[in-house]
Formats: sequence, C-alpha cells, structure tokens
Amino acid sequence: MSFSNIALTIAGSDSGGAAGIQADLKTFAFHCVHGTSVITCITAQNTLGVNQVQKINSDMVNAQIEAIMSDIKVQAVKTGMLFNEEIILTVSQQLKQWKLEKVVVDPVMVSRTGVKLIDDRAIASLKTHLIPQALILTPNRYEAQILSNLSIHSLEDMKKAAQIIYDLGAKFVLVKGGGMTDNLQGIDVWFDGENWEILTTKTVKTKHTHGTGCTLSAAITANLTLGKEPLIAVKQAKAYVTTALKYGLEIGKGTGPVGHFFPLLQS
Repeated sequence: MSFSNIALTIAGSDSGGAAGIQADLKTFAFHCVHGTSVITCITAQNTLGVNQVQKINSDMVNAQIEAIMSDIKVQAVKTGMLFNEEIILTVSQQLKQWKLEKVVVDPVMVSRTGVKLIDDRAIASLKTHLIPQALILTPNRYEAQILSNLSIHSLEDMKKAAQIIYDLGAKFVLVKGGGMTDNLQGIDVWFDGENWEILTTKTVKTKHTHGTGCTLSAAITANLTLGKEPLIAVKQAKAYVTTALKYGLEIGKGTGPVGHFFPLLQS
C-alpha cells in the first residue's frame, strides 16, 4: 500500500509523554499522517516539571534529517524545541537544502508560564535563519513579546505584535493567547501580511494542559500534510486541541497531557 501523508517533527523528547516529539507523533497519528522525527534534546521530566535536559549533538541532528529526507517523501515539517544556536543553524540549513515549503515553526523560547528556555544567541539565530523559512509561525504571548519587543496585554497589542513579527519573514503569523488573562485567554490572532483574523474557541477549564502548544503546531502540520490551506489548517487544529483539552489525562501528581486520542476516551 502506497502512503503519501507524511510529516516530520524536529523537536525535543519528553519522557513524560505529554509534549515534544511524543505529543507530535500522537497528533500526527490521530490525523492519519505518518510521523517521522528528529530528536534535538532529551529531557527527564514528568507532570511536575523538567529535572534534566541533554542536547543531541548537531551532527546527529543533521544525520537524522539526512536519513529521513534522502529516503522518505515528507510533505510538511514542524520545529519545536531546538535548544541552541548550533542546532538551529543545522536545521535551517537542512530545510533549505531539501527545499521544504510547508514549514511550521513553533519558536520554543519561553514557556507559557514565562520561563525563558533558550539563550539570546539562539533567539537571534532563530530570528535570522529559521523564521524566514516558516510558512506559519506560532509564538505564544511571551515569545511574541521577545520577537516584537512589545509588552502584550490586550488584543490590540497582539495584533501589533503579529504585524511586527510578520516582518521577520514568516508568511503567516499566529500569536497564541493561551498565556493571556481573563477574556483573552485562548484567543489567537492570525496575520497574513494584510489582514488580521481573530480566532476564538470555547475556553476549557482544566489543569491538564501539558503539551498544548506542541500539539497545536503538530495538528497544523498534519492538516497541511493533508492538503489544507494554512488558515483552514489552523482553525481545524484549534478545534482538535480544544476537544483534546476536554479529555485531559489525570496522570501523575501535577499537570497532565491533553487527550490526544479523545475518541477512545469517550466511552
């Protein structure tokens, strides 16, 4: 049987199975998309937090990409946690070499709680080398603040930030509102270079939100793989994440993952 719906995730590994590579592959599978993966770092983490992080050598990151792309026809790719400048440069060079166009960049720089995850050199490299290759860029509130040099507190701030970030070179920008407060929580701003669109979904009250950002960008990537137009891919991905949040898994002692395979949990 010939199978052509294939996506690639380039991200870190979450030993707790809630975010990163693990969340991406589950999301791809839900959408009937075969997932290939390149691991950039290994984390020792659980529902309570991250205990240790170890990077993968950039040569090994390069070798993983080469192995996949030289043999398997990938339709779309997403990037998540790239850890440092060296890995970001390696990934951006490979994306150029293989002429990948459907690229979703989740610029993992700051957690949705505001904790900075990579250093300033890596952020500069991300802005210069990777973001200009993005079809869709998906920063959260705090990442959008870094990329736009704005403080974001309102919907108008989100729109202004999206416009500034667009000028970094991504074709479409989705500023996510998960880190916003009150009635702006969960409201995202889409900008295509000319027009904004405010994307809303019903807020789900749950503490089990680990991996939400990874899952959203993976769902967008899966929909692009299936031939959906960018804005449709984003809207359908938001709907998927919203439903998955309703079936968040209460595992461990802290923040559990969303329910990626929620149809199996609806009995």
